[in-house]
This record gives sequence, structure tokens and C-alpha cells, in this order.
Amino acid sequence: MEDLKQQIRQLAKEKNAVIFAHYYTRPEIQECADFIGDSLALAQQATRVQADILVMCGVHFMGETMKILCPDKKVLIPDTNAGCSLADSCKAEDLAELIKNEKLKIKNNDAGQELIVVSYVNTSAEVKALTDVVVTSSNAKKIVDQLPADAKIIFGPDHNLGSYINSVTGRNMLLWNGACHVHSRFSLEALLQLKFENPGVEVLAHPECKAPILAQSDVIGSTKALLEHTIRSSAKRFIIATESGILFEMQRACPDKEFIPVPPEVTEGVGCSCNECEYMRMNTLEKLYTCLRDEQPEMIVDEQIAGKAVSSIERMLEMS
Repeated sequence: MEDLKQQIRQLAKEKNAVIFAHYYTRPEIQECADFIGDSLALAQQATRVQADILVMCGVHFMGETMKILCPDKKVLIPDTNAGCSLADSCKAEDLAELIKNEKLKIKNNDAGQELIVVSYVNTSAEVKALTDVVVTSSNAKKIVDQLPADAKIIFGPDHNLGSYINSVTGRNMLLWNGACHVHSRFSLEALLQLKFENPGVEVLAHPECKAPILAQSDVIGSTKALLEHTIRSSAKRFIIATESGILFEMQRACPDKEFIPVPPEVTEGVGCSCNECEYMRMNTLEKLYTCLRDEQPEMIVDEQIAGKAVSSIERMLEMS
């Protein structure tokens, strides 16, 4: 494995390539990366590096977002089959139909409302192109708070995140019924048992989790926010309800602390002590090496769609 890592680093140097890895990828992928972070932070970082090739180790929509923000760079992804259940839950044609219907309702009711489409960054380029403003889990509240009080807002595709934002902003946004299959399957029973076995230990959860999990949590925030909390906190033990890939970075940043993952619900009689995204795990050292060597698969985004999509991202950056 170490030999392969060295070969990857040498290839990256020869090709003037920069490797980006999401917090949820395998530890060995994170060890090879030049930058580790959440999806939008990595895409933003990509705009600041001097490189000919950008390699996004994550899932498909992350490669798209990076290409949208860096149209003049060659963007590679190790596996085009690394999708996202949340992004897949919202098809552009279905969102377009909802937008059309809601506009018609506003017109028929003579409400004179402004219709605003807010989309989570975990969406396809086509969905971003239909969106007024993109949000992340870390800035969604701040951005929604800035929108007109009388506006009708469509929020998608994560229903759990949207419900949480409704609860902390007092809004009544129309929510798309999508979800991250990883964050939706945390076991409430297992979490309650962990809290019983570890009295006083803080529970940290991502807002993509279901409401009952969030109700049992002490800290709710984006992956980066949860990581930063563990670094700042004087506590030595934490219960973590987000994709287990972040545990590697938490442990690396805080070697003297203990992180207890909340397991998923038991499926078909088989349980697991951690909750992993199988799409993120499709990024392997072998695929990363081949990707760099062959400069394939390359991320291509239709220029017209990219032009529309970048506007929604730029508006988010302005409002953040």
C-alpha cells in the first residue's frame, strides 16, 4: 500500500495534479490527498490552486461542482459510478415540474409571492441550474434567514436538513422528500443505549440525520463543524452520528480523544458498528492511481448548464 501511495504522489507531481479527498473517503485516500474537507470547501480550494489537473476523490456531484467552479481545469474522478443517494433522489425534470406547479398556484391565488428555489449542494449540475441559491449544511440557516419573509421557498432535496432548518428559522419551506441513505439509517435505539452506557458524553450529529436523532444530540452541525468542535472541546469522549469516514480525521486531529460511532439500524439481520457510504468507499488507491495515469475518467459538464449552475453557487458565496 505504501508503494502505491508513493507512486500516486510521484504521478501527481509529474502531471502537476492536486488530489482532493472528502472526509468520508477511506483513510488511505485521505492520507494521499493534498486537501481534505467537505464537498464545497474542496471545490472552493480547487479555484485557488495552481495545477493542470484536479482529482476529486468523493462522489459524482462533487466532481461536477469542482468542474463548474474550475471550467478551465481538467477535473478527474476515480470512479464515475460513485453516486449519491441524496442527489439521485431529485431529478431535474421532477424539480422543474414542481417549480412550474408552484408558480401556477401563486399566479392562480394572485398571491404575488416570490418563488425561491434553495438546493443543497448535494445535487446534480442540472438541479443547480434550476436553483436560485445553493446551500450547505453549515450555511443553510444563514442564507434562509436572509430570504424575504413572505417568499415561498422550495427546499431540496434533503427533507431532514430542510425540517431542521425550518425548526431553527421558523420558516415553512416546501420540502423535497429526499434523504441521504447513510444519515437516515442511524439507529435511535443504539444511540439511546450509547448515551446510557456513556453518561454525560456529548452527542454530535449531522443535520441530515432524522429528527429523533437530532433531538438526542448536543451539537448539530456540518461535518467540518463537528470536527472543529471536537478539536476545540475540552471533552475527551464523543458519540458521533455522521458518516464514519470523519472518524479518521477526528482521531488524527485529536489522538488523545475517543470517538464512538452511532451504528446504523440492523438490516436483514446483520449489524455493523459503523455507518459507511458505499459510494465514497468506491474511491480506492488502485482507481486513484489509474485515474492519474490515464487522466480518465474526466468530468465534463455541459457549458450551458454549468453557466446556469454557477450563478446559484455564486449567490450562495455572496450571501455567506
